[in-house]
Amino acid sequence: MTSPAQTIGIAGAGAWGTALANAAAIAGNDVVLWMRSPEHAAALAAARTNERFLPGVKLHDRIRPTAALADLAAARAVLLVTPAQTTREMGAALADVLPPGTPLVLCAKGIERESRAFLCDVVEAVRPGSPVGVLSGPSFADDVARGLPTAVTLACRDAALAEALATALSGPTLRVYHRTDLRGVEIGGAAKNVLAIACGAVAGKGLGESAKAALIARGFAELLRFARAYGGEAETLMGLSGLGDLVLTCSSAHSRNFAFGQRLGQGLSVAEAAGGKLVEGAATASALVALAKAKNIDMPIAEAVEQVLSGAWSLDQAVDALMNRPVKSEQ
Repeated sequence: MTSPAQTIGIAGAGAWGTALANAAAIAGNDVVLWMRSPEHAAALAAARTNERFLPGVKLHDRIRPTAALADLAAARAVLLVTPAQTTREMGAALADVLPPGTPLVLCAKGIERESRAFLCDVVEAVRPGSPVGVLSGPSFADDVARGLPTAVTLACRDAALAEALATALSGPTLRVYHRTDLRGVEIGGAAKNVLAIACGAVAGKGLGESAKAALIARGFAELLRFARAYGGEAETLMGLSGLGDLVLTCSSAHSRNFAFGQRLGQGLSVAEAAGGKLVEGAATASALVALAKAKNIDMPIAEAVEQVLSGAWSLDQAVDALMNRPVKSEQ
């Protein structure tokens, strides 16, 4: 029987969950990979490739697919890799099967839309007293799954736990740094998705590289203001989970948020641009803007994205609004 100290649980077998499962296995852990469908779990166990999400990537031999949530109970830690808006549901379900001391590490990037709650707060509400962490940083699932060099950040309030989990997940191609700034790491991941939509729209509308660079720089200023107001540390946002993730997501059509914005810039409607796929930044935008307004935080780019997504503004109106703001000192 595998020792619990050597097992990592992954809840969610999409592209990112499967990639993290491979990375955790390469780092020397046995991995239990949970998904909702028993049929899909059986098919993945037999085929050893997740053709729906990561075609051509072989599943590591140390990964055991399952559809039984209780199979995660023996893991030393569980990575929750389901969409941000399902965090409350999944956190409650895991609370029924995980021992209270098992760390739950959030790997989705967003803010709960209805409650406007940060995901860590959502999990702590359904698993009070249990350790929670956040994993974030500049990382595409395909790169991680294929063993391309990647670095991310893992945060827990307990420094020793953060270091232990980062060590357990670090391998020859995935380097995991650790911090205790849970809020800063979480905010960096959530806010950059909204800003990436704006960058994609700039690209899709053909507004030029200068405009995109300006938007990334001013977007980062917004991210810093927001993080500071909600208890994040500036040093965190200057690192992988802030600036690093922002630059990656705002610069590549491999980012679903950027690609969504790009299609908006090309004239597609919000529904057409989404194409039936989950876009975390679109789900987060209204909550991010509402939280900013609650503390009088100036976030004009995020607000412009929210206005476009709600149908209140066209893209041309959003550009005009941003370019005609009062002249001010850069800060």
